[in-house]
Amino acid sequence: MITNELKEMRAAYVETVSGLAQKNKNIVVLEADLMNCTNTGSFKKAYPDQFFNVGIAEANMVGVAAGLSAAGKIPFASTFGCFSSRRVHDQFFISGNYARLNVKLIGMDPGVTAAMNGGTHMPFEDLALMRVIPGLAIIEPSDYYSTAALVKEAAACYGCVYIRFPRKAVPVLYSAGETFKFGQAKLYKEGKDLCFVCLGSLMVNEALKAREELAPLGIDAGILDVLSLKPLDAQAILSQAAAVKAIISCENAQIAGGLGSAVAELIAENGCGCKFARIGIRDEFGEVGSQDYLAKRFGLTADKLVEKARQLLG
Repeated sequence: MITNELKEMRAAYVETVSGLAQKNKNIVVLEADLMNCTNTGSFKKAYPDQFFNVGIAEANMVGVAAGLSAAGKIPFASTFGCFSSRRVHDQFFISGNYARLNVKLIGMDPGVTAAMNGGTHMPFEDLALMRVIPGLAIIEPSDYYSTAALVKEAAACYGCVYIRFPRKAVPVLYSAGETFKFGQAKLYKEGKDLCFVCLGSLMVNEALKAREELAPLGIDAGILDVLSLKPLDAQAILSQAAAVKAIISCENAQIAGGLGSAVAELIAENGCGCKFARIGIRDEFGEVGSQDYLAKRFGLTADKLVEKARQLLG
């Protein structure tokens, strides 16, 4: 059942970090002059001594975050996904990850959720860039409550983490009491014919629509909400591959190097006999448009999921 309740994931991020900062003075937030977009202005007002606005200098922000981590702080640095991946990749790679520090990097408005910000600000490649960094955890929650829980998890574990999510309000999928862990997927809906292996709010919700459209056709589709690209819940994916006839990976990102690649590698290396297809961006740059237009333009809609499911299952 698709819920009608909408809640902002950025609100979950700021509220959770604020709650943590109240109890732990080592929690700090860094900004690149995007407080109105990331909504961290309320954190700055409540905890001015734990807030740092470095200005429009994202690479420097990550360097400062690494320095704060080296001094014992737990830094959360947030900006748009295009900047947190492409622009700061070397600083995050060397100063944060290679140095074995504890930087939590937030990439907002990934993929087509960048919408009217256009092609230059549309990170389709962030998952591929981040996935090759050794030891980095890559998290994409799918609603308000999974965001809150996984931000808490990020603060509790030592090591660098990349978290991507959209700013706008999205449907609530889980309850406040649900538990979430890095490397742990959620079987959101069970199906006997195929499984949509989804990463992120957009694709989970499109898969839910596709599931409803497939049911009258006699196709029972399940939905696995991946939540954590790295570490990947290999067992959950392999269990579905053994239980259904087809697997379709679904991501709001380039299929090369992201979820599609990860699932393909897993299925191939384990000799799974199920059919497999990928939904995602196929070697293209972004462009300007509404999110609905862009989702249709790049084939990230329920219609495309239904079409692919019917192709695989005949």
